[in-house]
Order: sequence, then C-alpha cells, then structure tokens
Amino acid sequence: MTTQAIATDYNRQMLPKTMWLAFLAAVLVFAQALSAAAKGAPDSFAELAEQVSPAVVNITTSTTVAGRTAPQGIVPEGSPFEDFFREFNDRNGDQQDRPRRSSALGSGFVISEDGYVVTNNHVIEGADEITIEFYEGGELPAKVVGTDPNTDIALLKVESDEPLSFVSFGNSNDARVGDWVMAMGNPLGQGFSVSAGIVSARNRALSGTYDDYIQTDAAINRGNSGGPLFNMDGQVIGVNTAILSPNGGSIGIGFSMASNVVTRVVDQLQEYGETRRGWLGVRIQDVTEDVAEAMGLELANGALVTDVPEGPAMEAGMESGDVIVEFDGREVIDTRTLVRQVGNTEVGKTVDVVVMRDGEEQTLQVTLGRREEAQNAVPASQPQSTPNEPSEKEVLGLTLAPLNDEMRSELGLDESASGLVVTDVDEMSQAYEKGLRAGDVIAEVGQQKVKALSEIDDRIAEAKDAGRKSILLLIRRAGEPRFVALSLDEESEE
Repeated sequence: MTTQAIATDYNRQMLPKTMWLAFLAAVLVFAQALSAAAKGAPDSFAELAEQVSPAVVNITTSTTVAGRTAPQGIVPEGSPFEDFFREFNDRNGDQQDRPRRSSALGSGFVISEDGYVVTNNHVIEGADEITIEFYEGGELPAKVVGTDPNTDIALLKVESDEPLSFVSFGNSNDARVGDWVMAMGNPLGQGFSVSAGIVSARNRALSGTYDDYIQTDAAINRGNSGGPLFNMDGQVIGVNTAILSPNGGSIGIGFSMASNVVTRVVDQLQEYGETRRGWLGVRIQDVTEDVAEAMGLELANGALVTDVPEGPAMEAGMESGDVIVEFDGREVIDTRTLVRQVGNTEVGKTVDVVVMRDGEEQTLQVTLGRREEAQNAVPASQPQSTPNEPSEKEVLGLTLAPLNDEMRSELGLDESASGLVVTDVDEMSQAYEKGLRAGDVIAEVGQQKVKALSEIDDRIAEAKDAGRKSILLLIRRAGEPRFVALSLDEESEE
C-alpha cells in the first residue's frame, strides 16, 4: 500500500489521527518482521570462515605400493623374438619390481589444543605416513589413535610445541532441514576452501549399520572427505564423508556423518583406541504390515527377533518370534532404531527390554555384552528332526519335504538343523513373489517349530481359527533366518 493510498483511505474513512498513526506503526513492524524472516541467509560467511579456518586442516597420506612384475609368456617359447624380450625384461625388471609411493589428499579438523584431529577412516586407511597441513602455515606428522570403519571415522594425534586452534562439536539433533551450514576442506587438492548451503535432510542412511547422515547441498567434492560441516555458531555438526554423483563431482547431494554419532566414537577412540558398542545378541528384521497381521499386532512397529544365539539376550530369556518394542525406556520403531540404540549403550549395562510374546508384553532384563567381541557369534542350533516323514506336500504355493541327512548334506546344513525343506515354488504364488526359493528351510510355521509335514495343516488351522488372514513362516537360507508372512487366502484356493 503506497503512502498516497494510505492517506486517501484515511481521508475517506475519517479515522482519528492517533489511531491511524498506531496502525501505520503496526504495519511497519509487521513488514520488518516479514523482511527478517524472508532474509534468512547471513549477509556473509566471511566472519564464520575466519573464525574456524585455523582449526581446519589438509591431510596428505603416503602409501607404499608394490611394484609391478614384468609380464611373462608374451612370446611363444622358441620364438626368434624370445631373446629380445628376455633382454628387455632383464633391463627393466628392477624398475618394474621396485615399490613406489602413492599419495592421497583429504581434510580434517582439530578438536583440542593438544592436537587431536578428526577425519574419515578412508582418508588415512593403509597409509604409511600422514601429514597435517595447517591453514596458517606449517606441517606436522600425525599418528593414528584409532579408527572406526563402521562410521568411517578416524582420530589422529599431532605433537605441537604451541597450543593449537580447535573447534567444538555441536548437537546435530538441533539441526533443522533448511538451516544454513558451511563446509570446509581440501576439494580436489585445491587447498583450504569454503562452500555453503542448507541442511537438505536428516537421518539419512547409506550402507552402514550405524549411519546417521546429514544431507546437504553445500558443495562437497573429492578431497573434502573428513572435513567439518559447521552450523552458523561455528560448531561442527557433521563430518563430510560422501557424495551422490553420476560423474564424481558435486551435484548438491552430500552426506556428513552426524556429530552426535561422531562424538561418541571419538570419545571411545580417545579413551580406548577402539570402539566399545553394546551387544544384545539377536538377529532381527523389520515388522511389516503383513507380518504384524499374521502375529496379531496392532502396529507394524518394533524389531522381530528371528534368531537368538548364545549371548545376553538368550541368558535373559528372549526367544525367536519376540517383537522388541522398547529398549532401555525408548520406543523401538524398526531394526535400524534398535541397532543404534543398543550400539550407543554402555557395555555391561543392564537394561529393560520390552517384547511382545503371544500377544502380551513381557519385560526382560538384559546385561549387554560388547559387539566387537561377538562378531562371529554362532546361532543356536535347532533340534533334531524326526524320521519317516511323507515324501512331499504342496501348500501355500510351496512343495515341501522333510529335512533328512541327504538334504542337509546337499544344502551344507549342520546335522542339528531341522524343519521342512522347500523343493519347489509355484512361480505364480505369493511365496515366489516374496522371495522363497527351492533350498530354503522352513523352521517355524505360526511361530511354532515344525519337523513333520502334518504339522503344517495344524498350524494353518490354528491361524484360521484365530481369525488370521496370513501366517508367519521362519525361513532359513544358508543359515540366515528371516520371517515371511503368506496369505491364507491363497491356501484356501488350492
């Protein structure tokens, strides 16, 4: 509204002058508020860059690469060229066999005045020598304190005669989608470089078990790996780790490991030189809608236990088929949630784990072990099967047979493995659509172990009597368990 229009409106309505002035003041305040909200971006990132730059470092690594052996047999034996190539190989063999040095570049940042430096594990992995270059000049050699390949984090240490400039971690959970962020690092070996953008997304997962990435459109390129992602307060809320790109360059989709993950890893590496994550001792899968229906669950939430090897969970009385809905007072949404909650819990702590079993909640007290010591835990064995079963049975689109010693040998199964083996799958059936194949072993039907073909009909009848529209099967393939829910409507049509 222009001044002339306001005056015209004032004259037309004949409002008291004091009221009109108050109205104009309110309009101005509102306009200023809108302008501030729309502005959003800082006038400049220069002050922030100047503040944090001394703590950001370039990292150069050097690795010894084995020499290449000269190719053999490039001419037939007895050829007139044989002597020539033998002489050529003898003359150049020493150079080809000699080990050579390979260099790589990355980024990092100092987190303490006494010289601790954070970067990515893949930046320094396999390196013989690591050199830290500082923004204000000078270089120092670094040694590896500890690494965590699961989160791609490494902690380094340099020795300096003077206290070093450093930056602090912020709370990545406070970062909101749309917040401004600034990345720093050594992109493509160009030295200290700054890029800015926003938080594009939160809680992204790429491929790791403990992934919690902040997605940003701030330019991140090769060489930025290990560098910091800052909020506008100059706090590190992420470690730049990866990009999504069809050509190897930035297209505005970068990923930084969230600081709340990094700080826990760094604290453990600093104290122990290694990570120490909690271990529950179960194999799990997500609860899908059809699995929830087959189990009579109201919500498709939680983590479905497929196997309980020897370990903390078994000692606490947890069973295959339990659905973990709460861990240490926190709700379990899915398997990813549970894995992160358990991994972030102190080793040796006794926690309450709430499970759904047979339609009722039960609380188990589990004393967590250490995951790093249990990587090769062997699943609990299954009971011995019974002999003299009928030859085959067709049900739910599957052709099943009792598991005998010959089949165990063919499938590479342990002698104690039991259940029913799938010998064929109807390609038009739901079972085929859900991935069941010949050679799979059905260990449970309706959350009860099966060893005889006759037991299948009993389990299906029980599910129908309970008003279920589907039934749950525990499938084992190459020893790995998973639950699959199959519709009972398909069974009734056969």
